[in-house]
Amino acid sequence: MAHYGYVRVSTKDQNPERQLLAMQAYQIRKKNIYMDKMSGQDFVRPQYRKLLKTLKKGDLVIIKSIDRLGRNYDEILEQWRVITKEIGAHIEVIDMPLLNTNSAHNDLTGVFIADLALQILAYVAETERAFIKQRQAEGIAAAKRKGIRFGCRKKELPKAFEEYYQMWVEGRISLRKAAEALKMNHTTFYRRCIEYQTKMEKNCSKM
Repeated sequence: MAHYGYVRVSTKDQNPERQLLAMQAYQIRKKNIYMDKMSGQDFVRPQYRKLLKTLKKGDLVIIKSIDRLGRNYDEILEQWRVITKEIGAHIEVIDMPLLNTNSAHNDLTGVFIADLALQILAYVAETERAFIKQRQAEGIAAAKRKGIRFGCRKKELPKAFEEYYQMWVEGRISLRKAAEALKMNHTTFYRRCIEYQTKMEKNCSKM
């Protein structure tokens, strides 16, 4: 039975040392430790994929914590299934021994207990996410009833905006020159001009 370690950090700036130190007690060969560094958005894990191809039935994968397997519990459950069911390897979670499938029993007791514990954790995590979303929705609704507005507030238009807008419409000044005079970005000036024009048209249609 070969022993492997898997280390993952979310960004290239994060230090994997804590995970590596935790694995020293297991005396894993350096070549058997696979490590990925990636952002939260880009979750392509080349080293993890190499590990899966290397694993054989009866091998042991050691991780510091269960969230190293994925970004959420759906993904964790899927990777857990791949390793323990499809490949037939074992998983040992340093921070949570209850999840270890590398049981001393000769039957499936250890795997069953670990699977059950993981399912419970996944359920609790999913329920908590649902509660958080519900609380957020209730908080937003309550704030809206109080008249609280969300989103970025637009800056007030410069006092001379209408003057330069009219000059730009009449072709007496370029868009960039008008924006520079108002100390605005030219794309912002153009967008505010369109908004202003739309507002004026709506007001005229109401008269």
